Amino acid sequence: LSELEALMERMKRLQEDKEDEEASQEEMATRFEKEKKESLLVINGGICAFPYFAVLFTAFDDEIVSTDVSRYIEDPGFGYKDFARRGEDHLPTFRAQDYTWENHGFSLVNRLYSDIGHLLDEKFRMVYNLTYNTMATHEDVDTTTLRRALFNYVHCMYGIRYDDYDYGEVNQLLERSLKVYIKTVTCYPERTTKRMYDSYWRQFKHSEKVHVNLLLMEARMQAELLYALRAITRHLT
Repeated sequence: LSELEALMERMKRLQEDKEDEEASQEEMATRFEKEKKESLLVINGGICAFPYFAVLFTAFDDEIVSTDVSRYIEDPGFGYKDFARRGEDHLPTFRAQDYTWENHGFSLVNRLYSDIGHLLDEKFRMVYNLTYNTMATHEDVDTTTLRRALFNYVHCMYGIRYDDYDYGEVNQLLERSLKVYIKTVTCYPERTTKRMYDSYWRQFKHSEKVHVNLLLMEARMQAELLYALRAITRHLT
């Protein structure tokens, strides 16, 4: 099977499995922890200390550009840091059910800055729901499962867990090269290269891959807002 056909087959199988039997809460929690720990293995520059991923990450080393972004920031040490140290057994988890954008963040933002919550919510929804219902040359395809996996994987990298989502879908739908691309674009965008962009979903249209970038950036922005707004809420109460 080609990369595209294999992905579509996995999407179909996931839907069938979901209809037959749902994973238990314990199984879904375990799968989330697995994905969360794996996301920590991708570090600055695409290097990984684990041989399991070494070949994949070092394949990009020769094209990583050392971009000087210091001119744009006041703090030269400013940059992304993983939400937990590698090697920790119990990584912190932000349970989305305890503080969601829809039920908590949206209303707080509107209180702090009138109407900005509506604008942000419209932007999140528009990008999340954006689809041509196509996958490369295939038409009338429901891509909801794939879009949800991309969005939730970004939140997983930030330690945010949705109790009603089976993170086994992430592992089945997002191949390793795509996970590297997601981590790089989301956390180290200045290190993204064309080779990384070309390395995943080779049969897809550029418009579809650009949509992936939009989805990743909106997921990151919402994750950052959730942490910031939750901290403000705790301060106010």
